[in-house]
Parts: sequence; C-alpha cells; structure tokens
Amino acid sequence: MKLSRGAIAGYVAVVFLCGAVLGAFSHRLYTVSATVSAKSTKAPNPEELRKGILSSMQSKLKLSADQVAKLNLILDDTRARMHEVHDKTQPEIREIRREQTEKIRALLTPEQRSTYEDMLKQREERQRQRGVRGGGGPGF
Repeated sequence: MKLSRGAIAGYVAVVFLCGAVLGAFSHRLYTVSATVSAKSTKAPNPEELRKGILSSMQSKLKLSADQVAKLNLILDDTRARMHEVHDKTQPEIREIRREQTEKIRALLTPEQRSTYEDMLKQREERQRQRGVRGGGGPGF
C-alpha cells in the first residue's frame, strides 16, 4: 500500500500534535505536583537556616576560618538579641490579639460567632502543625 504525500504529511502532523498535547499535559502535571510539594514542606528549623546561610557565605565569599568564627559570634549575638526582643514584646502582642478577637466576637451574631470560634480553632491547629511560636498574625 502506497501512501500519498498528503497522507504522510497528515500522519506526521497528527503525531506532532499528539506529542505537543502530551508535553503540555506532562508540564501541567509536573507544575502542579511541584507546587503542592513545595507548599506542604515545612519551613527549615533555625539551625538548618543558619547552616545554610553560613555555608552559602563561606562558599560565595570564600571566608577564612577566622571570619567564619567571627561570623558565628555575630549570628549568636543576633539570635540572643532577637529572642530578647521577642520575649519582651510577646505579652503585648498576645494582648493585642486578644483584644482583636474580643472586638470581632462582639461584632458577630451568635451563629457567626460559632463559625468564628471554629475558624480560630482551625488557625490554632495550623499554627501548632507549623510550629509557630507565640501564635500567628491576625489573619486566617
């Protein structure tokens, strides 16, 4: 069976289109799965972050051993100061959040208040799962 040039061109076009569709579908599938996995991973803990920063600075800046030691001291001092500020402000932040919650509760109807309480519980659970210290921000 001998095929005409038109038939051959048609078959080539169909194969090409099938490849394009399959490629587009595969790209979409990869993009969605990569986005979902990126969202589901937890944020690195502070020590992992510190090691990453230190490693990056060492390799990119070609730090000497003395510079690395001094950088570690700077990072230690910064961490201590940040914890100190966080510990000082945390009670005030909690009070601001408590006042906000009470004002919102006062604004809502009893039915809305019930749903709001469920929303607060869900937010607290998400924060617990993420390991957020001192609660999250005012948003949901």
